[in-house]
Amino acid sequence: MRNTIATILAGGQGERLSVLSSKRAKPAVPFAGKYRIIDFTLSNCVNSGLYNVAVLTQYRPHSLNDHIRTGRPWDLDRNRGGVRLLQPYLGRRESDWYRGTADAVYQNLTFLFEDYNADLMLVLSGDHVYRMDYRKLLAFHEAKQADCTVAVFEVPLREAHRFGTLIVDDDQRVVEFEEKPARPRSTLISMGIYVFERPILEQRLEEDARSRSRHDFGGDILPRMVELDRVYAYRFRGYWRDVGTIQSYWEANMGLLAEPPEFELYDPTWVIHTRSEERPPAKISSTGAVSRSLISHGCTIHGTVEHSVLSPGVFVAEGAYVRDSIVMTDCIIGPNSVLDRVILDKEVVVGTSCQLGVGEANTPNRLEPRRLNTGISLVGKRARIPSGLRMGRNCRIDPDVTERDFGGRSELPSGESIVRVDEPRPIASIASAE
Repeated sequence: MRNTIATILAGGQGERLSVLSSKRAKPAVPFAGKYRIIDFTLSNCVNSGLYNVAVLTQYRPHSLNDHIRTGRPWDLDRNRGGVRLLQPYLGRRESDWYRGTADAVYQNLTFLFEDYNADLMLVLSGDHVYRMDYRKLLAFHEAKQADCTVAVFEVPLREAHRFGTLIVDDDQRVVEFEEKPARPRSTLISMGIYVFERPILEQRLEEDARSRSRHDFGGDILPRMVELDRVYAYRFRGYWRDVGTIQSYWEANMGLLAEPPEFELYDPTWVIHTRSEERPPAKISSTGAVSRSLISHGCTIHGTVEHSVLSPGVFVAEGAYVRDSIVMTDCIIGPNSVLDRVILDKEVVVGTSCQLGVGEANTPNRLEPRRLNTGISLVGKRARIPSGLRMGRNCRIDPDVTERDFGGRSELPSGESIVRVDEPRPIASIASAE
């Protein structure tokens, strides 16, 4: 295998994940209890024998940087190679902020190739959940003598508009590419995974830097390469999920609870590595009951947990009932409270006798109607939920809200939100712009 640098694009804000990504980059969002989304891409790299890894961060990188650190859990803390975290700096175009995915690579291009002595670049997205042996992709690239190879995946036609779509000939050479077409003509979509030959990539990025484009791989680089270069499509038929929306994130977590699961976390030949705190084993008391759930270490269950995913350190009090929900690290569910199709971010405290996720699910959230409209409610990090609250569906509670932010309310109807009193309200145009 030729010397390859794996470059993970992990700078996205991920607005469609609402409060889950308001204080962290999307690749740092917890997934499957004990993991972060980026763990799957990092694990794919080391399981494929790739130990030269660069992670390009931008939006709220602290959580991601703290998680990866030196890369030890992935065996990436090496004197030669290993993982590097690269954030924006005063670059060659006097820009201190990446203008797009292509610009992020362009600003670090010399370092990426020369410091790692690489002649191939594998560009990866840090916000998808999947298992892929990149060696097979690289072998396909070599066999086709391609300038660029794109990993592709088949999706239903109704979903294709969310992605870049490709049309290929019988030899799998890409003949057309459209970025997020309103009316897709193909169900073959780009996974955001590319292999590039160094000379061609350097030339195309240099040309793009001088243009007035959006400086995006999917929107600008790939269409031009389809016109001028040898671009091939590598068909991937394994598990792959874009968890960029609340609904897809919830579905991917719930898919882990199927029998058999949609994604196998317990395969000893393909371990998903992560940085994990030392905590005691999960404990289920005589009053506790758990069915079809993932329960992480450090959890204490005195109530009932059904078809849910619990991160480390969650406490479920006696009489509490958690179903079809995702509960992140160190949350406390008070006595006799009920959660139904609710996602709690870290360190949320739910008071006594609360009912979260009740009533009809047809009313979209007023602040984020395009993101919260499928019956799932969100509670942001470190929020405090007052005892006795009855909350409907498609609701949003912002991070760090306290009991006083509820203004004495005992009911939050479906589609409503609670925002912090001392913070500006969300800009409605953000939701309407998607």
